[in-house]
Amino acid sequence: MARFSRRQFIFTAGAATAGSLWLHGCSNNNTASSDPVPAAEIAPEDAPEVTTARLGFIALTDSAPLIIGVEKGFFAKYGMTDVEVIKQASWGTTRDNLVLGSGGDGIDGAHILTPMPYLISEGTVTDGRKIPMYILARLNVNGQGISVASKYQELGVQLDSSLLRANIDEAKAAGNPLKFAVTFPGGTHDLWMRYWLAAGGIDPDNDASTIVVPPPQMVANMKTGTMDAFCVGEPWNAQLINQNVGYSALTTGQLWQNHPEKAFAMRADWVDQNPKATMALLKGVMEAQIWCDQAENKEEMADIISKRAWFNVPAKDIVERSKGNFDFGDGRVENESEYVMKFWNENASYPFKSHDLWFLTEDVRWGYLSPDTDLQALVDTVNREDLWREAATAIGQEAAIPASTSRGVETFFDGKEFDPENPTAYLDSLEIKKV
Repeated sequence: MARFSRRQFIFTAGAATAGSLWLHGCSNNNTASSDPVPAAEIAPEDAPEVTTARLGFIALTDSAPLIIGVEKGFFAKYGMTDVEVIKQASWGTTRDNLVLGSGGDGIDGAHILTPMPYLISEGTVTDGRKIPMYILARLNVNGQGISVASKYQELGVQLDSSLLRANIDEAKAAGNPLKFAVTFPGGTHDLWMRYWLAAGGIDPDNDASTIVVPPPQMVANMKTGTMDAFCVGEPWNAQLINQNVGYSALTTGQLWQNHPEKAFAMRADWVDQNPKATMALLKGVMEAQIWCDQAENKEEMADIISKRAWFNVPAKDIVERSKGNFDFGDGRVENESEYVMKFWNENASYPFKSHDLWFLTEDVRWGYLSPDTDLQALVDTVNREDLWREAATAIGQEAAIPASTSRGVETFFDGKEFDPENPTAYLDSLEIKKV
């Protein structure tokens, strides 16, 4: 696991799974929002094969489209009247429940870290058992953060991670390396943390310890000194600051503007068996994304997802960063930031194949995937942007369909460029890597 603390990963994911395959109580049966959207007229030939699906989510703001899909009736609008959106204790729990599937009392799909459907499909995080997955939509761009403990604030650590160099070397020499927490090996938060450290000349495998902690446990672990920094989605970075435990060095949009983040993914067998229900779910998710990105809905969105049944956190920990207002906790305040999380605007929902290719290239970089993996073939198998296009047309959003499956050359904060036409050149340009 590329020098992750394997023991800690197994404990974190396994304990969550053993203790509770999921946390119940988060379905449309016991949470109802006012003013649900009216039902669509569904032709008999378009009626979904089933009216239920079990979808997992982690308490992160970027899961909002699934929650809003239930609360505001967007799933029901297209005939999916019995969708369950079920809280997962960790990304390890999400993985385990996807392996089970709803037939095994697990889940059919999820709000998920974009690389995970690939790692599950390849069997690299499931003990070799390959569970084919499809990515149906991107759920958001931007909206994650790297936060550090208060004791490092005097160093002025922001985009430049090299300011931690002396502390890292001292801790390593003492046999107690600094700990940087992420949420899943090879997942988005892992890759953002590794990119940030490596850009500052810090080898995340040899200079420090990278540990796995579920998102809702990040702040509590920072309080107890378990880690020195973490990378996670909102609202946990904002909550850290509201509780005066640390500050945000950066929001991840600063690393890569409008970077892809979570995905809406389903087991491939469920999609293949229920193509009409899949289309109904996808249309519901997309309409929920549109709703979430409307400025007049931000307060209501925060109020809804803050409920005990969903996140069980104060709405104030959610709402400001959802609006693009960033208090970094170290005196920096940025309002109406260009790095705000987006659910639909600026092609946020469309699953560009070029973005998935970057994630897989980074997973090769850090040893999670074999260098011999045919990355483009894997992307073409898992990424179902064709279904996204069909759904966009069905809901009258043809104008939102990009002209290409690639967003082209991407430029990162340190000047590195990723050309999806030549991922090998990008990999060769990186100084710190495992391959």
